[in-house]
Amino acid sequence: MILHTTEVTYLGEYRLWLAFNNGESGPINLEQELWGEVFEPLKDPSQFATAYQHPLMKTVAWANGADLAPEFLLELLHQQNQQAA
Repeated sequence: MILHTTEVTYLGEYRLWLAFNNGESGPINLEQELWGEVFEPLKDPSQFATAYQHPLMKTVAWANGADLAPEFLLELLHQQNQQAA
């Protein structure tokens, strides 16, 4: 099975609710992941808020063309859940 997101919902600030095709889901905070040329513009909250489910790539994407691999997002979700526990 190729991992992909099935739902992307903007929660405010730098947080998203993600659901994956493996049945996992939850909130994720991307504030610390916004570095590098394509992600720097997303530090502007109005730009970050453009997050959506890309219909072809089936992952999080933004209006400026930035996107993140679903594997990275799921691993980050796991890490953040462990830190919260």
